[in-house]
Amino acid sequence: MSALLLHTAQVHVATFDRLRDEIAPGLALRHVVRPGWLTEARQGQTEGLDARIAELATEAQAAGQSFLCSCTTLGPLVERQGGLRIDRPMMQAAARIGGRILLAHALDSTRGPSLDLLGSLTDARSQIRALAIPGAWPLFEAGETARFHAYIAGAIRADLAARGADVVVLAQASMADAAPLLEDLGLPVLSAPRQAMLALATRE
Repeated sequence: MSALLLHTAQVHVATFDRLRDEIAPGLALRHVVRPGWLTEARQGQTEGLDARIAELATEAQAAGQSFLCSCTTLGPLVERQGGLRIDRPMMQAAARIGGRILLAHALDSTRGPSLDLLGSLTDARSQIRALAIPGAWPLFEAGETARFHAYIAGAIRADLAARGADVVVLAQASMADAAPLLEDLGLPVLSAPRQAMLALATRE
């Protein structure tokens, strides 16, 4: 039992190792970290990315490994190669809850893929509202993760106070640790890494 995980930030390695130890201790993980690939995707340079992602997918298949990408921006490219995009299990859970869905994201490049996926899974009764939190991302890039998560939680609280929601979706894996800061809200706050690891364990 093994899986190849593609990340665009080193911090996700520890996150998924921890979740693996908790959820699927028999699952061997091989991590590949490519920070520059997110930069390319944000600049619209996807032709070369498609080829490199296809190579990783082929490596994983040859080794009998599942293939997961923890970057929401790269998710659609990975899914086209038969891999698992990190946000699909989370979006499926949000669609099951339905109603007023608040989709929070810290990168503009995440907005389109996230809205497209969630929109494809929800029915006409659901109302999806995107909340951009661009001021948070420089904190993540600077390694100030505690401030990053606090900033996200504060922005979500302010939005909910004004407009409410039935479920909150944290679009990016990097945002996951904002969820515990919102536990007192009394509504589901969904993050991607845990549910993606559950899906990986099921695939295996």
